[in-house]
Amino acid sequence: MDLFDSLPAAAPRAPAPLADRMRPRRLDEVVGQPQLTDAGRPLRRALEEGALHSMILWGPPGTGKTTLARLLADVAGARFVPFSAVTSGVKEIRQVMAEAEAEGMRLGRRTILFVDEIHRFNKAQQDAFLPYVEKGTIILIGATTENPSFEVNGALLSRARVYVLRPLGEADLVAILERALRDGERGLGGLGATAEPEAVALIARLSDGDARTALNVLELAVTGPGAHVTEAAVRDAVQKKALLYDKSGEQHYNLISALHKSLRDSDPDGALYWLGRMLEAGEDPLYVARRLVRFASEDVGNADPAALRLTLDAKDAYHFLGTPEGELALAQAVCYLALAPKSNAVYAAWNAVHHDIQEHPAEPVPLHLRNAPTGLMANLGYGRGYQYAHDAPDAQVSQDHLPDALRGRAYYRPTTRGAEKEIAERLAKWRAWREKQKPA
Repeated sequence: MDLFDSLPAAAPRAPAPLADRMRPRRLDEVVGQPQLTDAGRPLRRALEEGALHSMILWGPPGTGKTTLARLLADVAGARFVPFSAVTSGVKEIRQVMAEAEAEGMRLGRRTILFVDEIHRFNKAQQDAFLPYVEKGTIILIGATTENPSFEVNGALLSRARVYVLRPLGEADLVAILERALRDGERGLGGLGATAEPEAVALIARLSDGDARTALNVLELAVTGPGAHVTEAAVRDAVQKKALLYDKSGEQHYNLISALHKSLRDSDPDGALYWLGRMLEAGEDPLYVARRLVRFASEDVGNADPAALRLTLDAKDAYHFLGTPEGELALAQAVCYLALAPKSNAVYAAWNAVHHDIQEHPAEPVPLHLRNAPTGLMANLGYGRGYQYAHDAPDAQVSQDHLPDALRGRAYYRPTTRGAEKEIAERLAKWRAWREKQKPA
């Protein structure tokens, strides 16, 4: 059999979603990843030469990481074992490794262990793979949406090659959707469904590079045999999909909202309770850690600059310790944030800046602030009149630093709470001094 001939596969069951039915069965069916699947590329060459190795597949959701891993196992004739980083620990790793060793000894068949969301394993769990990867007991394929340089430990990363899956472009998604409409065996071709080109393009545009999302929307838009998909049908399908997502995800958003509002209202008891509820419900602790880092900047800000450092330390501590020990670091950060003085002055200033950039997107840099590396630029007035702050008393200068159209804007308005009180006093003095320097 040619390496890339169709692989034998059981006919999909009717209830299977379109996205599952349309999973590529050959490498040549994979869309949007030519850097991996084209002839002569390193991954395909390794497969053709029988030199498949451990790897990390890094890319956004819906780009085909799981599908690619299954195809590699099929083409290599290896046993494929999916392994969840969410529900498994070191004990389960050792059990799977024992089975892989037995399979290799009994049948001489290699095992590909596919670890989805490998970034959710802590260091100790990731280290458990090392001896088996080194001995060749398994070929490890890890999938992650996070940068493996930060989320996969160095020892494991040094024994695996990282392959980057690119976000699918709109043209890639259009090709996938059109294939699904034509395919009479796995797709919608047997229904005689058709779609306006504009409708297909709209699905591609709204799917944000995610093939699974695109196929789910198409399936919702095809209402029955002979259906003709219009742009209106697509928009209706997108609304249905959003409603379904809201039903399944409402608790997630309610819990994070309760945590955020308890922190903002300086209630450590409520904040700890909602943190516990989220973690007990199976929320990714690193997602919670990211929200705490955001809160430190958005709702505490310069009223307590130490809050940002503390939340980053809590994230690192959780990453180092894992569950359950690392959860205590998140609880510590929650207590600190709840009792820290609050300020959204930086957040408000940043929003005001974005608003002005939208309204004035191309304001020129004032001449005195421009760099003048050449004589021509100096002759044109670049840098002329610039006041060097360190040469001035108290390192204060009166020159303007905003474009002419925005002169006089005051974006940052610090509160008088916490450490920001001193900042507010210093800024008020500086602004008053600058006003006095203006010509009468």
